[in-house]
Amino acid sequence: MLQTKRSLISVLLPSALLLSGCSSISVDEYDGRTPELNPREFFNGKVCADGVVRDWSGKQIRQFNAQILASWDEQGVGTLDEIFDFDDGREYRVWTLTPHPEGGYRAIASDVPEETRMTHAGNSIHMAYTLRYGQPGDTIDLRMDDWMFKVADGVVINETRMSKWGLDVGQVLLVMRKVADDAVCLPKGEAGAAAE
Repeated sequence: MLQTKRSLISVLLPSALLLSGCSSISVDEYDGRTPELNPREFFNGKVCADGVVRDWSGKQIRQFNAQILASWDEQGVGTLDEIFDFDDGREYRVWTLTPHPEGGYRAIASDVPEETRMTHAGNSIHMAYTLRYGQPGDTIDLRMDDWMFKVADGVVINETRMSKWGLDVGQVLLVMRKVADDAVCLPKGEAGAAAE
């Protein structure tokens, strides 16, 4: 993991040339677009995802398959339990989504040190947050500008722009698909964190 993190940083950061920041586009601009993307409906049950990580120049530097197990409790709090099988290792993340009084959700994850807000309108979801990547005592904080768009029934396209110190350092592109509970998302096996 440490070697992966260092190689990711060595590829992304020295080559970063373009200034970037959080998106200036509001999720409300997509209000009325269809098919509607409702987080509680799409992220309910099993979701498979497949994607790539690209550096600042657009070159692919990693690829992955992922599984998301999503559920909601009686208070409307959602849990997204994510497993990512990268070509160079496995990673985990658990998001907790709590209803926000002004709409959308408060969102926090195991490697997201500050709460963010998930907003949604029409066919889109947006979040901007800091991802703390690496192992305790040896981490890097990356700013993530995360957009999801529903393009067909059960299919969402996700694009996340990554920046550090205001510089554009890379991008994550993935496709998410709602699947049956017995579908296989992870070709390398689906053992959870507790089993490893």
